[in-house]
Amino acid sequence: MKLGYIRISHVDQNFDRQNLGPVDKLFQDTKSGSTADRVELQKLIEFARSGDEVICFSICRLARNMSDLQNIVSTLNNKGVSLHILSENLVFTKEGDNPFAKLQLQLLGSFAEFERNIIKRRQREGIEAAKLKGVYQGRKRTISAKKVKQLLQEGMSKAEIAKAMNISRQSIYLSLIHI
Repeated sequence: MKLGYIRISHVDQNFDRQNLGPVDKLFQDTKSGSTADRVELQKLIEFARSGDEVICFSICRLARNMSDLQNIVSTLNNKGVSLHILSENLVFTKEGDNPFAKLQLQLLGSFAEFERNIIKRRQREGIEAAKLKGVYQGRKRTISAKKVKQLLQEGMSKAEIAKAMNISRQSIYLSLIHI
C-alpha cells in the first residue's frame, strides 16, 4: 500500500507544492516539524504495515531535527516499511543497503535542523528588537478578561469559569492581572 505524508507548519499555508502522486492513503499534518509529536505522523506510523511504502515530499517535511528523523526512518524500516523521499530522491528500506542514501539523510537532515535553528534565532532576535523599540505586543489574548470579570460578578467560582471556558484556573488568574 502506498501511504503519503505531507506537512505544513501553519494553517495559513497550503499543501499544494507537496505533490506525492497517487497514494492509497494520505496523512496530513498542520504542525511544526520541530517535534515528532504530530497526530497524523503518529497515525501513519501506527497504520503502516510490512510491505507498505511511505512517500514524503521532502526530508524537512518529515522532521526538522536529526534524532526525530532517524527515529522515524528506523521505526518505519523496522516495521518492514520503505520510505521514499521525493525531492531528494532517496529510498530507505529495512535492508539499509544504500549507504549513499544514508549519508544524504544525515547531511540533509543536519541542514534541516540547522535551518530550524536559524529560524528560531532570527525569531528571537526580531522579538528582542521589537521589545527594545516598544512595539512587541506578544501573542494576542485568547481569553476575554472582561468575560472572566463578568462571570465572577455573576457569582461563578474560578473553577466553574475555567470549566465553562475550557481553560485552566491559572489562565483565569492571569487574565485578571490584565484587566
